[in-house]
Amino acid sequence: MRPSALGYLVVSTKNLEDWGSFGPGQLGLQRIDKSASTLAFRMDDRKQRLVVNSDGASTISAYGWEMESAAALDALAAQVEAAGVKVARGSRALADERHVRDLVVLHDPGGNRIELFHDPETASDAFAPGRNIAGFRTGALGLGHVVAQCADIDPMIAFYRDVLGFGVSDFYDKPFTACFFHLNARHHSLAFIESEKSQVHHLMMEYFAYDDMGHGWDIAQAEERVAVTIGRHAGDDVTSFYTWTPSGFMIESGWGGKCIDPETWVPGERTAGPSIWGHDRVWMPAEKRKLARDMVLRNGANGLRRPVQVIAGNHELMPGVCPWWDETMRKA
Repeated sequence: MRPSALGYLVVSTKNLEDWGSFGPGQLGLQRIDKSASTLAFRMDDRKQRLVVNSDGASTISAYGWEMESAAALDALAAQVEAAGVKVARGSRALADERHVRDLVVLHDPGGNRIELFHDPETASDAFAPGRNIAGFRTGALGLGHVVAQCADIDPMIAFYRDVLGFGVSDFYDKPFTACFFHLNARHHSLAFIESEKSQVHHLMMEYFAYDDMGHGWDIAQAEERVAVTIGRHAGDDVTSFYTWTPSGFMIESGWGGKCIDPETWVPGERTAGPSIWGHDRVWMPAEKRKLARDMVLRNGANGLRRPVQVIAGNHELMPGVCPWWDETMRKA
């Protein structure tokens, strides 16, 4: 028993006004005004996917993991309690605030608040993006993925894999130690990086249209929010860039993530490192930044390539042949 997707996030901030413009203008989210101290954002037919509270902190204060049914929620809650982790039933007021039927609350070994819920509410009106985008890739895949830093990665791996039932997607130890977890066909919905600091690293949102991601890159450069340059990851094959949020962690704006079969996927070590190419991490210490750059240069020298992940409606087939693709298909 395990959750089916990342359903929602609750974010804390010191600057609600900046989030009010960043969410729609940079990301393309639909802003929903809730109160003087709280904003919510839509990214699809759900009533809310992201809630931002002006409470003076700078983090993700709650992770909402979706369960397929009330029975599934109760079963996982019992599974967690059997592992010696305290579980509390969420109040009716909290469920209404989160726009879900029911939920339970617990904490992982790092102290992160987890809310397991079922039956989220959908909106009666269509999603209205904050900037001109075709939309986000959500649905059964969830709202995206989250990567967090932790001081000791081993207890986090054991908890999410063995207690909550997350599947391990892959892992690596250079230029830093990281482990990635999946719940559905999205390559990963959660990952942890071992670090001296325990804090949120980034949240990834995936666009339907490649150019919508590109227009976001233009906005990020104009507003001087770039945290990581454009590149392509070696795990989920996403092409993306990162911006700084008003809460101090990063948002990864991505396109073209590959799908996996969670029932048959076999985890392994990602020897190519975090990225196939690009993704210069401006915040990284000089020594590790050089190591990351050396790794992508090595990937290029070795001819590392991945097929582009497309869906119906966002690509056209070019005429001609591609020797690399023909050879890739023959080996498949």
